[in-house]
Amino acid sequence: MKQSNRRKNREDTAFLYERLSRDDNLEGESYSISNQKKLLIKVAKEKGYTNLIHFSDDGISGVTMERPGFVAMIQELEEGHAAAVFVKDMSRLGRNYIEVGKLTEEFLPDHDIRLVAVSDNVDTAEGENELTPIRNLFNEWYARDISKKRRISNKIKGNAGEPMGQPPYGYIKDPDNPKRWIVDEEAATVVRRIYQMTLDGFGPEQIAAALERDSILTPISYWQTRGVNRPGKHKDAPPTKWNSSTITKILSLQEYCGDVLNFKTYSKSYKNKKRIENDHDNWVIFKDVHDPVVDRATWEKVQQKRGKIRKRKTNEGETNMFSGLLVCADCGHNLHYHFNQGNPDIKYFNCSNYKGNRGTCTSTHYIRVDFLEQVVLGEIRRLTKFANKYEDEFVKAVMGHSQQTLELDRQKKQKECNSLLARDKEIDRLFDRMYEDNVAGKISDERFSKMTKQYEDEQSGLAGRIKTLRAELDKESRQSVGTDMFIATVRKYTRARKLTPRMLNELIDHIEVHQAEKVNGVYVQKLTIHYNCIGSIEIPDISSLPEPDVLIQTRKGVAVSYSQAQMAG
Repeated sequence: MKQSNRRKNREDTAFLYERLSRDDNLEGESYSISNQKKLLIKVAKEKGYTNLIHFSDDGISGVTMERPGFVAMIQELEEGHAAAVFVKDMSRLGRNYIEVGKLTEEFLPDHDIRLVAVSDNVDTAEGENELTPIRNLFNEWYARDISKKRRISNKIKGNAGEPMGQPPYGYIKDPDNPKRWIVDEEAATVVRRIYQMTLDGFGPEQIAAALERDSILTPISYWQTRGVNRPGKHKDAPPTKWNSSTITKILSLQEYCGDVLNFKTYSKSYKNKKRIENDHDNWVIFKDVHDPVVDRATWEKVQQKRGKIRKRKTNEGETNMFSGLLVCADCGHNLHYHFNQGNPDIKYFNCSNYKGNRGTCTSTHYIRVDFLEQVVLGEIRRLTKFANKYEDEFVKAVMGHSQQTLELDRQKKQKECNSLLARDKEIDRLFDRMYEDNVAGKISDERFSKMTKQYEDEQSGLAGRIKTLRAELDKESRQSVGTDMFIATVRKYTRARKLTPRMLNELIDHIEVHQAEKVNGVYVQKLTIHYNCIGSIEIPDISSLPEPDVLIQTRKGVAVSYSQAQMAG
């Protein structure tokens, strides 16, 4: 019965479609959804339609045809539920010349649907309007022009340090200044816990499981409880179901140091809104803009360890704090963790590439865990003693080169970089003024396009040199910051009595394990410890800083002693 009534009422039914995007707000109140509705109702009634049904899309660009209201209207039209479509003007249907052309030239005539575009004086019941295709073309050009100007505007804002994206989990926009982020303490506590657990040796999956056990809301669920609408896939998963990918993402965000990172993604054109990962060299970074959630030293330590804390398990699921830190000195492969089948208390590592296990390495590089613990703890104690008793010598050994020469070179590069950046910002200001003059009609579109090309070419040349200088400065800065961090961390463990996963993760990058060699009837095991930020360090031969004296009985009563491997010259 309902379907019969619909067919009967088709000739009295008109669909009224309203659309508004951010661009249309520039045109004033006349483009608002409410005013479009008033206009379309008035005209549709004047033309004899009594059953009026509205379809609207608010805040959606006309460049895309995948708009919820528009798609729903097309489906209803395909089912024959209306005889006419009313819009304020042709641009309401869309700003895609090809797609709107298909709609007006094929779809609507094929379904015997009348089209009325009020402001453009289009009414297909009164005959074909030859200007309609031209209007559709101009509507697309308008979208292209607006997109170009918005890109310039976004570039100006992004290069001025204004955050271009939404604040990450742990931050919210400042209610008094939406261009500034402030710490959301409840979420920030979770972020800090994730970083702390990473330094303690836990991997992303283990952290995700711990947060789920403690019923911590995921970022998406957390935002939803506070009425914040954020993009992303909203799956039908429990609100406390954390994924390791979410943990990994949180651990990668430099924004938690208080920095603003702009232009991390880009879109290929105004028609394709898909965001693409930008090359890291094209990012624009402003440091210490807002309060940090995680201090920079902690963030740097986590970045050093990411991808290196591989908690390989035995078949029984057991892990060890040295997993992921040991590499074969001969073939470079990781050492894998095992325990003795006959005596599970004996735990050891050997080369994962050993030919006896179908690899190519000629030696096992077998090393006991208890031996490792004694040696590494002894070396750390030796290092901290060196740092405290011979501070100047320690700093010199860590630096490895003349700090004064490095600083002079850094200042010279920074001065040149600042000069180039100043010119780059000056060009951005010129862009800004040109954009305003163009909108106001003081500069023609042709002149605007010519001047834009001229300045873009100059900025392109500047960008190449700035990129090179920044890479060199960042490298020197990371080395300097890393050195300072390492010195501070070493002093923190002056009174260490026990080796812990966090101590290993904060101090050691990796350890090269050499094959044990027989010397004077005793097997000597050589290790090369590579510390975070500085690599392996040569400690002077000082009587008060003896090497750890470790001698252990291994399998079948074989004695193994420790000897520090000499660094390559």
